[in-house]
Amino acid sequence: MKPKPYTIIRICAVAFAFNALRTLPAIAETTLFQSAEVVVTANKLEEDIKDVPQSITVIDETLIEEKGMKGVGDIITNTPGMNLETYGSPARVQVNIRGLNTSVFTNNNPVVIYVDGLPYSNSNGFDISLVNIERIEVLRGPQGTLYGKDAIGGVINVVTKEPTNEWSGKAGAEYGCFNHREFKFNTNGALKNDVLYFGLNGQYRADDGWQTNSFPGNEKDADKLEDGRWSTYLLFKPTKEFSAKFTYSKDYIDAYGQNGYGIIGGSFSDFNADDAEDVITEFETREELKVNSQALQLAYDFGDFTVTSVTTRRYQELEGIYDGEGGNDPIAVDAYQFDNSENEAWTQELTLKSNISDGLRYVAGIYLDMSEFKRGPYGQDFPFLSVFGFAERGNSVSETDEETAAIFGQIIYPVTGRLDVTLGGRYQCIKKDIDLEFFEDYVLDNTIDGGKEWSEFLPRVALNYTLNDNWSTYFSYSKGYMPGGFNFYADEGDLDDNAFEPQISTNYEIGLKAQTGKMTLGAAFFYMDIKDIHIFKANESFQFLADNADKAHSMGVELEAAYRLTDAFQLDASVGFVEAEYDDYDAGGGVKYDGERIQQTPEYTLNLGAAYYHPNGFYSRADVNMTGETAFFSSNEGFVRRDAYTTVDARIGYMQDRWEVYAYGKNLSDERYITGYRAGGPLAVASFNDPRAFGIGARYSF
Repeated sequence: MKPKPYTIIRICAVAFAFNALRTLPAIAETTLFQSAEVVVTANKLEEDIKDVPQSITVIDETLIEEKGMKGVGDIITNTPGMNLETYGSPARVQVNIRGLNTSVFTNNNPVVIYVDGLPYSNSNGFDISLVNIERIEVLRGPQGTLYGKDAIGGVINVVTKEPTNEWSGKAGAEYGCFNHREFKFNTNGALKNDVLYFGLNGQYRADDGWQTNSFPGNEKDADKLEDGRWSTYLLFKPTKEFSAKFTYSKDYIDAYGQNGYGIIGGSFSDFNADDAEDVITEFETREELKVNSQALQLAYDFGDFTVTSVTTRRYQELEGIYDGEGGNDPIAVDAYQFDNSENEAWTQELTLKSNISDGLRYVAGIYLDMSEFKRGPYGQDFPFLSVFGFAERGNSVSETDEETAAIFGQIIYPVTGRLDVTLGGRYQCIKKDIDLEFFEDYVLDNTIDGGKEWSEFLPRVALNYTLNDNWSTYFSYSKGYMPGGFNFYADEGDLDDNAFEPQISTNYEIGLKAQTGKMTLGAAFFYMDIKDIHIFKANESFQFLADNADKAHSMGVELEAAYRLTDAFQLDASVGFVEAEYDDYDAGGGVKYDGERIQQTPEYTLNLGAAYYHPNGFYSRADVNMTGETAFFSSNEGFVRRDAYTTVDARIGYMQDRWEVYAYGKNLSDERYITGYRAGGPLAVASFNDPRAFGIGARYSF
């Protein structure tokens, strides 16, 4: 059997990376470029990026504005080895990284967002405003040692701008296809010089969507959207040693439609984007998500070390109603689904970290969190199921309480002038309790009341070797963890029948980094063993259930590079090849999926970009994004495949003094593809990406 083309490319890429490692000393000694330091805080210490022994993608404010990045989805698209699934709603963002997926019944993504210490892991509301950003550090690979139990795949560490005594800010507006409107602003400055600072940020986006609903009396714009986010903070520095910062943020998403449609008795091959443009649904699919968050950060600098306390609270409320089959099939008249939930989470972290830049550096701390997740009414009303002998209505009402306690620590020890060793670990205990009642046709049918406890130690070992001022190489070993949980839609069975175990990964990575006057380069090869991988499946009445597959593995190579040809012209590229497969997946009933590709994991991602800056203020940028063949799981069909696709974005603009005007085009090739697919029992539903769009905008800085 001939090898697939992407396999040959992957082998060549891996061979290139290892050959570069083997020949690097000779290359490094002959470089003529000067060092260009990029400082990151991945290890909760300020370090040059080339001295950090892990894969990191850094996105600064300039790149955010050049690419017109709107939120977390754009960050993921521009990071090798990551993929985004939007199953019908922008309020629910599901991330895939190196073969790791969102845990459906814990609602946790395998990547955690941290905004100045405030964590975001829930797939509902997994997004942030990109206003007032200093830089974004995307850390790939497990980050549990320093960032907690949910960071099995990585962390998006967002660092906002530090205020100064001088007031500054930006304000901008944008308009585009589908009546797209966007307004954003930020301002920061001192209320009292060197003592008290204030900041205010806001972003509002809305559009009418690309789908039309022609059902009489319903909203014509089937997938219109409103998305508003704002935050404010006070920073108090009464002395040089002490600081206190209080942050408050509030987000709101009102999303109609599902960016796709459903087919009773349909299969993957039956769907296409043209049929999604006009739908007829008697129920208006709509989700309203409200989130408000608070964070209090206290820090005291004792000279050689700093003690920091971070206390956070995050509350979110979701109300959703969904047309049952996503269309107007006469079989499914009056079918709909519903999902209502409230989640309140508190976290407390106390950290001790060294301030020295040479010698032994360390970070240590304790972490506590507790959350209360209420879900219900949560279920479906499908009158047509009675034809097949099933109950028409199922409704689950549950409350899940979770408590976590952890201690963690990490040291970075310079063995020689060139070799650093990192040793870290986290020991954590997690307790979850659930109280659930399931109603079938309004009659109590099943109850669950109980809990489980898990504990785990997450070690990390890494070596970083500096070849010279510009080049370094590293090796790391680490363990990743995703908590277990319970099925929220338990129509039968007891606690053990509806529980699933934590997902645990063992990770190995070897890499190469370079920072020079004209070039940045990063290359990494990783291998990951995964046990008890979280999966979901649907039964014959389209009810999704949680479970574990015993074993899986993921391996791949990631390359990133940027090169400044001249002061006015820059090229950048990133590529990730991933082979992620189930090794032991018994689906029951004699069905096994051993050797199948893990769903939502593209064979490759490739991004190519070019930017031009003219001294008179004119600039332009073009980006090509390619995504390889991707699998989706269907309880009816097994694993199905989406073909590879390519999209092209472009932007031109002009800056003069404090003003900037620009025009952009998204998905210029008008490529259409499925972004999410689920099927079980009689129903299949698919979502699609946005079509080609153009827009204009202006921005003012002060």
